[in-house]
Amino acid sequence: MSLYIGREASKLWKRFWAEVTTEINLLIENWKYLLAGLICQYIHGLAARGVHYFHRPGPTLQDVGFFLLPELGQEKAYISETVFNFVFISFFLWTFHPFLLKSKRIYTVLLWCRVLACLVACQILRIVTFYSTQLPGPNYHCREGSKLATLPRPDNAVEVLLIAPRGILYGCGDLIFSSHMIFSLVFVRTYQKYGMQRFIKQCAWLIVVIQSLLIIASRKHYTVDIVVAWYTVNLLVSFIDYKLPELPDRTGGPALLLPLTKESRTKEENHKLLNGNSGDPVDRRLRTPVSSKILENGNTLHVDTMMNGV
Repeated sequence: MSLYIGREASKLWKRFWAEVTTEINLLIENWKYLLAGLICQYIHGLAARGVHYFHRPGPTLQDVGFFLLPELGQEKAYISETVFNFVFISFFLWTFHPFLLKSKRIYTVLLWCRVLACLVACQILRIVTFYSTQLPGPNYHCREGSKLATLPRPDNAVEVLLIAPRGILYGCGDLIFSSHMIFSLVFVRTYQKYGMQRFIKQCAWLIVVIQSLLIIASRKHYTVDIVVAWYTVNLLVSFIDYKLPELPDRTGGPALLLPLTKESRTKEENHKLLNGNSGDPVDRRLRTPVSSKILENGNTLHVDTMMNGV
């Protein structure tokens, strides 16, 4: 029993380091895209803080969601944040599953390049939208009488450029459309396309719907902020998916980006000697297995299978 556990642990360790090597190579090639995406996240945070300086509290606007959904109250506002954090953390951990699991469809670095591209496109449109018109915030700390509803004029540039967690939690003015919904919808759509568990996909969409209702019930956003996020994010992600090259699928065969281990290389060389093949084993692995025909340079070549070995 201990021998079996040790053997499986050794396989897991080799798989982990093979994946690390592959992802490092991909990171070297794509680090500029990841860095640009992270910088845009910071710019989005600055923009959300900047609009808080322009926010002026006023009467809460009439909203159909406020009439239909019971108000949770300020003491229960954490519920929607808890649901969002669950979605965020679950997706983040899932993107690293290729390091441990044998069944995989994605490369982590390439997937995050795609996710960040979707987030940046949505956030740019969001910045333009909430700077165009500032609405009185419906959240409790954004209402008239709250000291947090307006920000005093900054004394220096550091105060503007420094984004504190308190400023993120107690922001006002960045309403149309919801940033929480941007992240949740991008994550769920990504798992819908690249995930492999149908039940989890169904649960993920249900959770996002529940999160939408909780955000309105917590009075963190107007209903229009949620509705606009639903169709805007989905349309933008669909457009970006159409424009960007598709990620390599790892379920159809061996991962070509993964380095060959010593054991697998030895098996390839033995197979070549036994069958009299002179081609390189990597080149042979790149070919599509032949059953009845081969597609080469756009032309169809029929191959007759001979039973006599000639």
